[in-house]
Amino acid sequence: MNTAASTGGLGAGRYLAAGQRPDSTVTTVHELTTADGATVRGVLATVPGARTVVCLMHPRQDVTHHPLVPLLLQAGAAVWTQHTRSVNNDLTLVHEQALLDVAAGQVFLREQGFESVVVLGHSGGGTLYAFYLEQAALAPGDRIVTTPGGRPTKLADAPMPVADGAVFLAPHPGQGALLLGCIDPSVADESDPLSVVPELDPFSTANGFAEPPTSATYSTEFLQRYRAAQRDRVARIDAVAREHLARAAEARAAVKATGSAADRRRSLAPRILTVFRTDADPRTVDLSLDPSERPYGSLFGRRPDLINYGQVGFGRLTTPEAWLSTWSGLSTNADFVRCAPGVAVPTLFVELTGDQAAFPSDTRRMIAALGSDDLTVASVRGLHFGGAIAEGEPTGNELAATEIEGWLDKRFALAPPG
Repeated sequence: MNTAASTGGLGAGRYLAAGQRPDSTVTTVHELTTADGATVRGVLATVPGARTVVCLMHPRQDVTHHPLVPLLLQAGAAVWTQHTRSVNNDLTLVHEQALLDVAAGQVFLREQGFESVVVLGHSGGGTLYAFYLEQAALAPGDRIVTTPGGRPTKLADAPMPVADGAVFLAPHPGQGALLLGCIDPSVADESDPLSVVPELDPFSTANGFAEPPTSATYSTEFLQRYRAAQRDRVARIDAVAREHLARAAEARAAVKATGSAADRRRSLAPRILTVFRTDADPRTVDLSLDPSERPYGSLFGRRPDLINYGQVGFGRLTTPEAWLSTWSGLSTNADFVRCAPGVAVPTLFVELTGDQAAFPSDTRRMIAALGSDDLTVASVRGLHFGGAIAEGEPTGNELAATEIEGWLDKRFALAPPG
C-alpha cells in the first residue's frame, strides 16, 4: 500500500497495510514469563529452512502486523514480533521493566535453536533495543539498579542474551528526547489545556507561524527561548513526579510502622499526570529547520497547530514513575545516544529521508554514537512509518527491506528461495 503524504485526513500515513506472507509460513503464538513474573506474548512466524530470526518490538505498540514481516519472511528469515507488558496502554510504561520483557523473548528464541538472532527496532523500538543491548552486554552487577523513579530494576537477576546483530530503522532518539523536542512550552497552567504564554506560542503568527501548509519561519532568538522553555517545562513536571513518588514512599513507610488500613490506602492511591499539548516541534511546521524530504506536519498529521490541542500526543497520561522512566528527556535512561556506545554487535542503521520523528541532526548524532565496529548506514526515501513520500513510489518499507535483506544475506544464514 503506497500512502503518500498528500492523501487522507489529519493522521494519514500512520498505519500501513502489510503484504502477503509466503504460503509456507508457519505461525505460532507464545506466552512467556519474564524474570520478574510478568506475562508477555509473542508471535513466531517462520518459513522452511529459516536459520536466522529477526525480532521486532516496540515499547508501546503492537507490531504483530508490521509491514516488514511479510518482506522478511519472503527473504528467508523467521520473524518474532513481541509485546511488552505495556502494549497499547503506556500509562505505566517503565522502560527498565520493558527490558525484562525483551529478555524473555531473547531467551525463548535461543531455546528454539536459531543460529542467529537479529533485533530490528523501528521508531521507538530502536531505543528499546539499544537500551537492551547496552544493558545485556554489561556484567549483571553493572546493570542499572533502580529506575529513575527509584524502583528496583531486577536487571541483575535476569538472563539477558546479547543478540547477534541489530537493525535500526528510522529510530527516533528515544521517547523522552522525542517529547523534549515536541512538548509545548507555552502552556501557562498545567491544569488548563488552553492556557498560553503568548511569547512562547509556536502557533502564533507574531512568533513566525504561518497558515498551513505554508512553512513557518521562526527566528533564531525565538527558537533559543523556545527550546530552553521546553526543558524548563519538563523539569517542572519531573519535580511534580518526584514529589508524588516521595509522598508514596512516605506512605509505604507509614504502613510498615502502623499497618493501618488508612496508611495502606494512602500508599496505593495513584497519582496520574496529565500533560497537555505535546505536538509542537517547530521543525514540523518550519521546513527550513533541519531540512529533509519530509512533508509539512508531524507524526500525527498535517495540522500540528490543531492536533497539539487534541487528545492525541506523546506522554499525555502517565504515572509519575512512567513519566520519569520513559517520557522525561531529562531523567530517562532510554535515550538512544546514551545507550548507543554499548551497541557493539554488527549494526545496520536505515534512515528514512522523509522522517518526521528523527530529523537529520538527530540521525547524525545517533549514528555517531553507535559503538559497533561493523556499522552499515543506508538512506532510503520514505516517511517515518514507512509510507511513500510521493504517490506511485515504492514505500519506505519496501526500500528498507531491500537494504535489510542484503545486509542480512552477507552476515547471517537465510533460508534458500523456495
